[in-house]
Amino acid sequence: MSEPSEKPPPTDPAAAHIETDGDHEARNKEDRPRDSKGWDGKLRLDKSVLVDGPHEPGAQSDAEESEDEGPPPEQLAADEDLLDDFPEDEDEIDLVHLRISSIPALRLERFRKLKRLCLRQNQITDVEIPEVLAPTLVELDLYDNLISHVRGFDAFTELTSLDLSFNKIKHIKRVNHLTKLRDLYFVQNKIGAIEGLEGLSHLRQVELGANRIREIQNLETLTGLEQLWLGKNKITELKGLDTLANLTILSIQSNRLTSITGLSALAKLEELYISHNAITQISGLTQNTNLRVIDVSANPIEHLEGLETLKHLQELWASNCKLDSFQEIEAQLRDKEELETVYFEGNPLQRKQMALYRNKVRLALPQVKQIDATFVRVS
Repeated sequence: MSEPSEKPPPTDPAAAHIETDGDHEARNKEDRPRDSKGWDGKLRLDKSVLVDGPHEPGAQSDAEESEDEGPPPEQLAADEDLLDDFPEDEDEIDLVHLRISSIPALRLERFRKLKRLCLRQNQITDVEIPEVLAPTLVELDLYDNLISHVRGFDAFTELTSLDLSFNKIKHIKRVNHLTKLRDLYFVQNKIGAIEGLEGLSHLRQVELGANRIREIQNLETLTGLEQLWLGKNKITELKGLDTLANLTILSIQSNRLTSITGLSALAKLEELYISHNAITQISGLTQNTNLRVIDVSANPIEHLEGLETLKHLQELWASNCKLDSFQEIEAQLRDKEELETVYFEGNPLQRKQMALYRNKVRLALPQVKQIDATFVRVS
């Protein structure tokens, strides 16, 4: 999401925060995240560990207990101390991809000044962090483990960041007492409903991408929220957002939307990622006059009407739509003085005249500095 974090959108707009390129064949498969294409919301992972190609994420789980997954994960040897070289006044500990299955075996109670604990890509099933760390611990990262239910956080009320992405969680529970949370990540779990977040008024960022959510709901009290990431779910309608007056980024790509509605109350919205849906026209954005970035790629959109009031538009991503007219591009976008980047590759207007395509876009939009992935040469 966290993979967020580099700034979206990705180099390939059609990927919609899902894919990255690169040669990863030599990398050990155990270093790889469990998602089929390395998708992590905003791609908070280092690109070097992201992979292409499908493989199934972790096993299914029940709401409150895991299914049998075969032999138990490898345990830490009794005489092995992964933290032996760490001073007891250490405030940051990172133990990534070390086959850790038991948090108590780490004897973390030694580190009474610990502020940040990262246990990414291990084999942890139960969150058993010593409560003596609660007064100082503010950031906890349990990304890519085997956690199937949310518990063990009762005492950790100082947390400002909690990452439970790439686990096996079906329900959001027992976090709404963590009232100091600013960043909460549940990317790539098995969550079916947005719930259990009431009262977390300090939240600035919530990532729920790659789950099984069908409806936007129960966000009314999150009035401080600035970023909401809901990509790769099963959402059919934009609703339940009216109270999120401070929202600046909304990512809802790869869902089941057929129209853009329900955003009129989001006056501060600056970035909208809504690619890979079933939207046929750009509409409902007249009140969102602060929009700078819009990604509508991979939608069956034939016309660009609906952008008239967006005078501060800087980036328009509209690859793989059904746009067929350079004249319409000029009519709708030439007056956008701040527009610097456009993506139109994969549209009929590009496929029909590939040799002339870039020049025609340059003539229609002389203010643009980047067309698709290539910068415009200044003559």
